Parts: sequence; C-alpha cells; structure tokens
Amino acid sequence: MTIEEVAEYLRVPVLTIRWLRQDGRFAPAVKVGRRLLWEETAVNAWVEQNREHAS
Repeated sequence: MTIEEVAEYLRVPVLTIRWLRQDGRFAPAVKVGRRLLWEETAVNAWVEQNREHAS
C-alpha cells in the first residue's frame, strides 16, 4: 500500500502517517525506488496494537 492508500484506509490525512512514521510510531515500510510501501497485514497489526478500547 502507498502512503496515500494507507491514509485513505485509516481515514486520516497523509501528514498524520508521515508524522507517525518519523516518530517511529507506525508500521514499518519497505522502500521501493523512491516510494514507501506498507503491507496491509503490517498496517492491520499496527492498528490492533494501538487500538484504544472504550471502557
């Protein structure tokens, strides 16, 4: 998934993904040429690890 696809999938701005990545708080990406790509399974795992549970 591209950064745009990840942002759309998570319904957040692309800038949010960039900030999280720069802070080391997002799923690892693979650089292919000049593009960063994420596996959907890695994004889903990150979501599960960072999900806030309602009390």
